[in-house]
Parts: sequence; structure tokens; C-alpha cells
Amino acid sequence: MKVKILQWHAVASWTWDAQDETCGICRMAFDGCCPDCKLPGDDCPLIWGACNHAFHLHCILKWVNSQTSQAHCPMCRREWQFKE
Repeated sequence: MKVKILQWHAVASWTWDAQDETCGICRMAFDGCCPDCKLPGDDCPLIWGACNHAFHLHCILKWVNSQTSQAHCPMCRREWQFKE
């Protein structure tokens, strides 16, 4: 017995591999984009810290640059270090 496939409609979805669904700084969903971006995509990736908290790239860069002394994670207040 042979089976012939006439049509096939594949559907896929993706999500960021983060503990939360929203950025802790701007409160926008990770599958969207930060307030500085017009469209989601490669220009607005997620960035993880050594503490495993994730933020939009633009949000965490603004946060780190706005700190007058050593930057801390906005969620857990640990010293901010980008995860390698």
C-alpha cells in the first residue's frame, strides 16, 4: 500500500527562551519589540545577564548607561554583567 501526499501545510511558531514573557524595563512582550524599535526582529534581540534575567537590547543598554555608579540588574539588583 502506497500513500501519496497531495498537499502539506506546515505551521511553526517560536518563542524566546526566557523565564518571563515581558521585558522588566519597558514591560513590552519579548515577541514584540521595545519602544525604540518600529518592528520586531534581529535589530531588537533579547540580552541575558549573568543573573539569567532577560531584557530587550535597547532597554538594558539605556538602563546601564543611565546608572551613575555600577550598573545593577533592574530585577534582582545584582551587579549587571552580560551573559557570555
